[in-house]
Amino acid sequence: MTTTPSTTTFTTTFTPATEARLAVARQVADAVLFEGYVLYPYRASAAKNRLRWQFGVLVPPAWTARAEEHDFQHTELLMEPKGGAALAVEVRFLHTQRRTVQRPCPDGTFETVAELRLDDRVVVPWDEGHEQAVRLTVPVESLAGEGITVPFTRPAAEETEPVTDSAGRVVGRLVRRREEVSGAVRLSAAELEGPYRTHRLSLVVENTSDWTPDGDADRDAALPRSLVATHTLLCLDSGRFLSMTDPPEWARGATAACRNLHTWPVLAGEPGRGDLVLSSPIILEDHPAIAPESPGALYDATEIDEILALRTAALTDEEKREARGTDARAAAVIELADTMPPEVLERLHGAVRGLREVTAGAAPPATGAPSDPFRQNGVTRPDTPWWDPGADTAVDPATDHVLVGGRPVRAGSRVVLRPRLRRTDAQDLFLSGRGALVEAVLHDVDGGVHIAVTVEDDPGADIRREQGRFLYFQPDEVDVMEDA
Repeated sequence: MTTTPSTTTFTTTFTPATEARLAVARQVADAVLFEGYVLYPYRASAAKNRLRWQFGVLVPPAWTARAEEHDFQHTELLMEPKGGAALAVEVRFLHTQRRTVQRPCPDGTFETVAELRLDDRVVVPWDEGHEQAVRLTVPVESLAGEGITVPFTRPAAEETEPVTDSAGRVVGRLVRRREEVSGAVRLSAAELEGPYRTHRLSLVVENTSDWTPDGDADRDAALPRSLVATHTLLCLDSGRFLSMTDPPEWARGATAACRNLHTWPVLAGEPGRGDLVLSSPIILEDHPAIAPESPGALYDATEIDEILALRTAALTDEEKREARGTDARAAAVIELADTMPPEVLERLHGAVRGLREVTAGAAPPATGAPSDPFRQNGVTRPDTPWWDPGADTAVDPATDHVLVGGRPVRAGSRVVLRPRLRRTDAQDLFLSGRGALVEAVLHDVDGGVHIAVTVEDDPGADIRREQGRFLYFQPDEVDVMEDA
């Protein structure tokens, strides 16, 4: 489709080449779109899943007077387009749809209920995110002056979906309602003075909905009229964007003058290329990427994947039933945790992206000095790197001990936890005075001693032991049990 406001022509479709380039950036963009969508423990009833939608929320203008939220995002950055270059823009957001649960009545009608309990799930009311995108391609040369403004509207809608049990019988239905949202994308570009053909690109995404809140309206009333998790992908078919965090020296002043509000643009796609940009409400570094060890979307990036996977697998059957009925994405997380092979889970424990010897490139030994392949610059280099567990056979966590109150503590000892001396973790409040089994005594490279324990009566102790996920205390934070 081609639209012509005033004298500017743009298209709302992408060429195959542009589509392929944008697809490179969408994996990270999807993580931005669904960041915090549903948090562990993935149940609608969990307290932290009752206050949702924290990133990139563009509310109706009338709501900004009630709360410190914004109705626009403003992106500015520098680009060096070649002659005849076209700019592709994809604004992405979630349109909140409110889902209610209903069951059939004897007279053939339906009534709204708090839940539907099925064999495999408990279906509950929930606000879902309906993916939306505004796409356009425009010649860079047409963005001079006032540029272009592209309004868009997503209409109100209502959909129903039957709910069936394991036997295929209809036991209820889901009703999804969306309110109308409207917005606008404003684009302009100005060529900068200087020897290089550099432009400052300005992009504004705004919510233009005319909804006015009632006197007792709260944030839940504003969200269905908002653009949620709003972010933008940009692609130049010829030319490049300049990094906002590491621009060329000659462009540092012009880069610093760029104005970015409620969003931050970074180079996207493969390192070494500059034709893609992701402008995100979450601050990222240039060329962000999903870790190859990540098994799938977990929607809670404030936690570590390994911890989330272990905790999710340890949910009770009833908790998993509610999670499956909360949202299809939550159900997928439960399935992922329950079916994750041990070798995949082990990869989540960590990865070393790169190591180098600190003595690399050192000068050769002086003339006449004895030839020692493990000695450089007067420092003896061990045959085994320090990060290798086998580097020092003088220590063994399974047999080493440490004296506590004059008594040896080693693997198999029973101790009482006394973290009151430091209180470095809120969890210490619940562990003080608890009995624990010592799993290992460890020595770090700085000479410190750490006692690894599992708490007695912890139903997850076997899992922690199998995965090596212990609690760690220093010798002055434990007492030896009298009967040990």
